[in-house]
Amino acid sequence: MGHRTGGDNGGVRVTGDRERVERMERKGTQDGATPAARTMNVFSAADEERQRGVRRMKLTAAGLLVFVAVVYALAEWASHRGAGPWAGYVAAAAEAGMVGALADWFAVTALFRHPLGLPIPHTAIIPTKKDQLGVSLGEFVGENFLSGEVVRQRLRAVGIGSRLGTWLAQPEHAERVTAELATALRGALTVLRDSDVQAVVGEAITRRANAQEIAPGMGKMLEKVVADGGHRRAVDLVVGRAHDWLVLHSDSVMDAVQGGAPGWTPRFVDKRIGERVYKELLRFCVEMRDMPSHPARGALDRFLRDFAADLQSDTETRAKVERLKGEVLGRGEVQDLIASVWTAVRAMIVSAAEDERSELRLRVRAALLSLGSRMATEQKVQGKVDGWVESAAVHVVSTYRKEITLLITDTVAGWDAEHTTRKIEANIGRDLQFIRINGTVVGSLAGLLIYTVARALGA
Repeated sequence: MGHRTGGDNGGVRVTGDRERVERMERKGTQDGATPAARTMNVFSAADEERQRGVRRMKLTAAGLLVFVAVVYALAEWASHRGAGPWAGYVAAAAEAGMVGALADWFAVTALFRHPLGLPIPHTAIIPTKKDQLGVSLGEFVGENFLSGEVVRQRLRAVGIGSRLGTWLAQPEHAERVTAELATALRGALTVLRDSDVQAVVGEAITRRANAQEIAPGMGKMLEKVVADGGHRRAVDLVVGRAHDWLVLHSDSVMDAVQGGAPGWTPRFVDKRIGERVYKELLRFCVEMRDMPSHPARGALDRFLRDFAADLQSDTETRAKVERLKGEVLGRGEVQDLIASVWTAVRAMIVSAAEDERSELRLRVRAALLSLGSRMATEQKVQGKVDGWVESAAVHVVSTYRKEITLLITDTVAGWDAEHTTRKIEANIGRDLQFIRINGTVVGSLAGLLIYTVARALGA
């Protein structure tokens, strides 16, 4: 602790902390007091009761001082009256008791105020050095309680991983944690604004889609589908639906063919041509539907294989796909569809979080039980959890140690000196009065011993 100099209004300062102490002195008024300071400045009913106890002990200590003073006076009177050697012993003990009582009265009183109202140096220690004591307390806490090694050792001794695992392995505790997580998730989803999230989701999907070329991936996927014959069911479906449509709309097909004929051809010729075209289309669909080895199917297979290869290697084809992708993503309907994904996802998550039997909550509960069981039995997992907790705690302590110690010093600085003195005296003053009583008793015994030794040595 640095060199001390005197000053007004609690102006005792540590040279190395001059600026901090001056700042706290400017701040240390009730008008700017923190909630903790205002609490300290309130003298509660319990404090009043403690203060009455202090007064009783003061009367006891003062009464003992008066008693030894009376004993001293009577012993001196008896000694002068020739009462014998015993009077000297009693007088010596009483005299030393008075000295001890007065000395300890001065020491105890000097903690809280100036004895007899005299501005004696190094008295009224608590009110005059309140801010400096706050600085020292903050530094003490920071050095001895907020060091990384102390925090790490304490947490390691607690064994958080093992204890947390044992607690979490119990089904009712896992259910409680699951419910709390569900509540927190619902709250977070409620706070988020749909428009903001939709904008973020839409922008992220669009940016990702624009940043990555899709043609090669589509080509590889199509190549694998064709190789595995996965497209054949789609062809069967299309051909079957085409056949059914032709059967239901035969007149429409023939009318369309007749309507496209030249105007100079006879109508009956147009009709015969329309019927012929319709029958050929129907026959083609039936054959393609019923013949897996139909030449058209083989041609379609070759086309799809060639297209898959072009998607992967042909520059022009890939460029066309990218342009098409950009046009599709730029359409308002697509952007609205992307934005609406968040609404659907949020509704699904909220519904799952509210339902106690939902798959989401069941899986979370099972995961917590499994994690708790592993943490309770496997030392490796315990070590990882303990390491994470210790590292997080050390990081917080190392990063915010100054703020924590400043909280202590600023809180003490916000306390009113008079109220602080009264409150501290009310809480510890009763015990301090025993110092006065002990000083009286010990002083008397010491005086008696000294007088006895002196007489024994013939002084």
